[in-house]
Amino acid sequence: MSAARRCRPPRALAGLFVWHLRNTGIRQIPCQFVNLCHVANEKLITFQYFNFLKRMYVTQCNKDLSQQAKPKSDSIVSPFHEHQQLHREKKVVHKISPVSPVHQSWSETSSRSELREMKSAVETEDSVTPVGAESKEDRQWKEMKLQLDDLPGILARLSKVKLTALVVSTTSAGFAMAPVPFELTCFLLASLGTGLASCAANSINQFFEVPFDSNMNRTKNRPLVRGQISPLLAVCFAASCGIPGIALLTLGVNPLTGALGAFNIFLYTCCYTPLKRMSISNTWVGAVVGAIPPIMGWTAATGSLDAGALLLGGILYSWQFPHFNALSWGLREDYSRGGYCMMSVTHPGLCRRVALRHCLALIGLSTVAPVLNITTWTFPVISLPINLYISYLGFRFYRDADRSSSRKLFFCSLWHLPMLLLVMFTCKKSVLEKEDKGDLLGKSHERAVEIRLP
Repeated sequence: MSAARRCRPPRALAGLFVWHLRNTGIRQIPCQFVNLCHVANEKLITFQYFNFLKRMYVTQCNKDLSQQAKPKSDSIVSPFHEHQQLHREKKVVHKISPVSPVHQSWSETSSRSELREMKSAVETEDSVTPVGAESKEDRQWKEMKLQLDDLPGILARLSKVKLTALVVSTTSAGFAMAPVPFELTCFLLASLGTGLASCAANSINQFFEVPFDSNMNRTKNRPLVRGQISPLLAVCFAASCGIPGIALLTLGVNPLTGALGAFNIFLYTCCYTPLKRMSISNTWVGAVVGAIPPIMGWTAATGSLDAGALLLGGILYSWQFPHFNALSWGLREDYSRGGYCMMSVTHPGLCRRVALRHCLALIGLSTVAPVLNITTWTFPVISLPINLYISYLGFRFYRDADRSSSRKLFFCSLWHLPMLLLVMFTCKKSVLEKEDKGDLLGKSHERAVEIRLP
């Protein structure tokens, strides 16, 4: 009884406390909640503001809690590839394993069947891999090894074989247009020396422009950019071509031709190459580089710089502007991406005007050839149609300023130069005619001297 009486007062107090909460607390809870919301709205403590404060704390106070980039997820296979995968899985025919002999144990037969099932599963997985999927070995970096079978092709691309062939052909044209008898040995030595010098200049040019060629779509597959050949090997190849080439021109032909070859290498590698990223004057310097090879052919045959050599150089100089300006017009994005300062990028109007001017200059230079007693007067007449046609395409390029007109002008320049040089060679004055005229001039001079004498 005493214990029961002792427990009653606490129970009574608990009941009174609950009754008080029901009468006062419950009624005041809604009012307190509304008041709290009102205070929160006044102080701008919202959910978005709280997230903003949390992000500010993370970025400023605790940088270790900043977000990290998620790894790139695998490419999602398209539904078309999934359909192909299901179709291939249907076509897979599983071989039926033969019945094992009676004397073999059950464990051996079960292990063999499991191995066969695993092999078949691997085969099906290999056959069902999507087209664009690559193995881990293919994705890993691999060292590119140089093979001897690939070395000639790599060196050919390093030396720009097509450009070297054009240089040798213009040198041959200059040698053939010289007013002297044709000598086969001198012609071969001059062509070989000029070709070696051109290979050396092109190799050094690619060696200097590796970081810039990697940004251009037209040049990103060059050997030095792709790492197919080391820079040391490229420099050694350039030296092994340039030194024998200049020595061959100097000792085997004449010192004047060797000096022109060495000057052309210096002009191309040390002047034209750095100017491509500095000023648009690189186009004019590059035109001088292209005009020197026919002059070298003339000097190799005659041993002197004459008016005919300068005329051939002038024709090559003017031809290069419509050729290169039309080519660079379609490569403006590449040149701007590589950081090259070309007329087509920085001065597009000047690029078109210069191309048209030099197209018209070809007509005037063709007319000067018979005046200098290099060709007959039939050369300006026969060459007039092709010169007018390239001038018309130059005018179209100047007027339209689009890729179609520039492409037509570029492809026209590819066949215009060899045809013009061929027509010039067919209209060349023979050596006998010049010798007869020289003899007549000499006899008339002697007669004049005899008449003057008493």
